[in-house]
Amino acid sequence: MMKFFRMKPFALLLATAAVALPADFFTGQAARLVIGQETFTAQSSDLNANTLGGVGGVAFANNMLFVTDSNRVGAGPTNHRVLIYRNVAEEIALPVNAAVPQIPGKLCPACRGTASIVLGQTDFTANELKLVPTNASLRQPNAVATDGVRLVVSDTDNNRVLIWNRIPTQNNQPADLVLGQENFTTNRVANPPTASSLRGPQGVWIQGNRLMVADTSNNRVLIWNNFPTQNNQAANVVLGAPNFTTRVELDLVVTRIDPKADNLLNPVSVTSDGQRLFVSDLGFNRVMVWNTIPSQNAQAADLVLGQPDFTSAEANNTPKLCPASGKRDGVDVFPRLCAASIEFPRFALSDGRRLFIADGGNDRILVYNTLPVRNGQKADTVLGQVGESINRSSDSAFPLLRSSTDQLRTPMSLAFDGTNLYVADPFNRRVMVFSTHDQPIPYTAVRNAASLDVFATQTIGLSGTVRENDEITITIKKGDATNRYVYKIVKTDTVSSLLTNLVNVINAKPDPYVTASVIPDLSTLLLTAREGGEGGNAIEISTSTAPTDALIVLTTAGAFLTGGQDAARVAPGSIVSVLGGNLADRVVAAPENAETLPTRLGNVELYLDGKLAPLFLVSPDRINAQMPWEFFDRNSVSAYVRRTHADGTVTTTMPVAVQIISENPGLFAIEGTDPRQGIVQHFSSRATGTVSVDGSIQRGDVATVIIDGREYSYTVKETDSLADVRDGLILEINKDERVEAFAAGVFTRIRLRARVPGEAGNGIVYSTKTNDTAQVILTATTPNLCCANTEGAAVTEANPALPGQTIVVFGTGLGRLKESFAQNLAVTGAVYRGPILNEPSAFVSSLASGKTANVLYAALRPGSIGLYEIHLELNSDLPTNSATQLTIAQDIYVSNVITFPLRNPTEVVVQPANP
Repeated sequence: MMKFFRMKPFALLLATAAVALPADFFTGQAARLVIGQETFTAQSSDLNANTLGGVGGVAFANNMLFVTDSNRVGAGPTNHRVLIYRNVAEEIALPVNAAVPQIPGKLCPACRGTASIVLGQTDFTANELKLVPTNASLRQPNAVATDGVRLVVSDTDNNRVLIWNRIPTQNNQPADLVLGQENFTTNRVANPPTASSLRGPQGVWIQGNRLMVADTSNNRVLIWNNFPTQNNQAANVVLGAPNFTTRVELDLVVTRIDPKADNLLNPVSVTSDGQRLFVSDLGFNRVMVWNTIPSQNAQAADLVLGQPDFTSAEANNTPKLCPASGKRDGVDVFPRLCAASIEFPRFALSDGRRLFIADGGNDRILVYNTLPVRNGQKADTVLGQVGESINRSSDSAFPLLRSSTDQLRTPMSLAFDGTNLYVADPFNRRVMVFSTHDQPIPYTAVRNAASLDVFATQTIGLSGTVRENDEITITIKKGDATNRYVYKIVKTDTVSSLLTNLVNVINAKPDPYVTASVIPDLSTLLLTAREGGEGGNAIEISTSTAPTDALIVLTTAGAFLTGGQDAARVAPGSIVSVLGGNLADRVVAAPENAETLPTRLGNVELYLDGKLAPLFLVSPDRINAQMPWEFFDRNSVSAYVRRTHADGTVTTTMPVAVQIISENPGLFAIEGTDPRQGIVQHFSSRATGTVSVDGSIQRGDVATVIIDGREYSYTVKETDSLADVRDGLILEINKDERVEAFAAGVFTRIRLRARVPGEAGNGIVYSTKTNDTAQVILTATTPNLCCANTEGAAVTEANPALPGQTIVVFGTGLGRLKESFAQNLAVTGAVYRGPILNEPSAFVSSLASGKTANVLYAALRPGSIGLYEIHLELNSDLPTNSATQLTIAQDIYVSNVITFPLRNPTEVVVQPANP
């Protein structure tokens, strides 16, 4: 049994991904590394050399990273400082294809970076705000620039730019020069502006010997053709205004400035690739591009992105930039955003080949693989979101995903070292590092290995009489799309043929949203969503018959398909599958009897937040591994595969985000089309039954279990608990000559089991009673012991389950254990050797054929890794069904549907009649 769960490869359920060379960025990829937090999702506000607050600016040069730890978008905390990280390549950004060093006790090796120097504060734990500026103080520094020799910081709220002629080597080192003010102790605003004044500058850039400043509140960009050498030195060129002394003001009558090719509204960044100039024109929702660095005042831009032309300024101007997503009442409908639209751009950066845009209002980075040449050109790749028309970060439906490893919230600035893109992510208090990789995998590639996908389903039952020419209509609807399927009954139809013909009508087209199949024992049609996950729950179904006196009756169990769940949400300790293509050269499994799983198989490794995952199996299209138990402290993990080839080369997949939740159960099943036949076993070779002990404690109550007329009683003591009552009864029952008793693994239940195997134990009658005023409650769940079978034998068509029987199913993803001592024995990647009586922290329930199945035991299975064993007592009046559907659930999370054959020996099957 364990060999199956630990080693058996599974069939690929997702399309394989093609290898893409050379290394590149891919839409939906997660960050590989994070700077400023202990996990990607910690969002700590601690003030030290390892933690960041509401970051604003980033810059990279000469193996150093510079970060301004404040912003102008209200993300806290505001730390009024600049941090310098040295030796970035060795200590932070590690080569993409290199093995990540595993540090004992460190649960996120991908979380990196300790600052070497702090500016604006005396040390890393200080956050002093000086209202009177000095040559070392900062007040909401928003941007930083460097050429590896000099350092420039926009000290935004002091209306100035500070310059260090050499990279600082000491904490709180004073600046050498100030621009925008006459000296270091003033922060005045000049009105009207001058060639040397600044007002709330938010962007700085060094290009060769030029300095460029986005003078945000003056709606202009200033260029110094020669790097300044004096305080308050005047600029040489102004963009966005006709001259240095004109401040472009809002038209107070219409409260707007009309966009043009030569004006700007709140420019927040300026950069250059040495040839072109890029300005993020925040107020006009556009990025302006000059094909050469301007040399004249008010020089018009050559290209605009985010808008179709220079006179448009609408945020996410999708009707002008994006293809229609459909029609409503004959009118084109456009998406809210696309790869060409922009809302509040914060930064634009080019390495001369690519262009990156921090599309702040859409919480994403737009990547152009080649420099755009047309107004409004669409980007090739999106980082920070899983698609071009999606923004989960600002969607209230995804509150837990806002700090996910693949998401951003108002990215503020960018830096690029040729391989790694550093992104300031202020609301998540971190700098994200996105890297180029060799191949994509589906962004939901990491899934619960048992469920893989959880499909929504619904049933349509047939009853009444099959009469020629009666007409059946089944309507399937999703959103604005409606499909109707009509079948007219013919003379030769039977119940069986009618069900088959309805299935053929729906599947012939085929319906884009569901597949249809037959549950023959129940005269029922089963509809299963084609798309796994929660999207299937939006599929609506209805039925009708004609004429009005039609004799056939169709009954739906609900108006919508239900039960669709996201199997890509994973609980700590889960067995997971990574699905994709080209993941390994061959199938390699961990040693069958290994006490500890390897972290490298077939020259393949899986990194989870930089931590090597224990591997069950690797294959070209799937990797089976365990999600570490310790990952309960985060809500998202960055996962990627590293593969060493026969020739020594190393490739990596793009990282993907794995959402971590406390529990999300999946049940193991045989390969096939969902709902799949479950791995289901008969529990015992001896007949069994159950007594539930409930209610409350009252001294003197007498609880009695009766077995074949023999009474076994326990008198309740004042200090008893329900467990004490259960255990007292067990001691008494175990005196019986035919039945033994033991505690169930869940609740205060007593399990009864015949002392002899086989048929001889079936039918032993048992019941319960208490005294009239008792507060303790005893309930016999079945009238007699039943269903002895071969212990551990598979439930099959030839050996089906019976009503009232206890069956065993196997799952993963049920989360951490309730008992701390037992959880401590659940070691990631190691066989569990803890107590057999243990429970997951979250309560487990179950439904079989729509009726409650009593969960008698749900526990981490000793001798296994990440595998839960669940014992279920079936309802006593379940109908015969060769595909009885079963699920388990914890809180709001429901497993995949599995099926098993069940036969009710007392049942008379009634089917719709033929006239």
